[in-house]
Amino acid sequence: MLLSELAGKELIQVDEGIRYGLLADTDLIFNGKTGEIIGLEIKKKFGRFSFKNRPEEADEFIPWSEIVLIGEHRILFRKTGPIDEAYLNE
Repeated sequence: MLLSELAGKELIQVDEGIRYGLLADTDLIFNGKTGEIIGLEIKKKFGRFSFKNRPEEADEFIPWSEIVLIGEHRILFRKTGPIDEAYLNE
């Protein structure tokens, strides 16, 4: 499967059915030495106006090991979390 084919697939967390948008809206995190995919970083989107009192939410991370199924239109995964340095140093 080509990366361009994956880009249009919708990301869905299976336990709660939460939709996280399209794969094209994420950053692919991979090991620069081995080329192994570590996971996907989901950037938080904010509106056009910034509110100074609004706390910044952390970006979310989907470890590649949490992906359950890559289907025709969707990618199903179990859980997200913050990017852990352990993932980046593997």
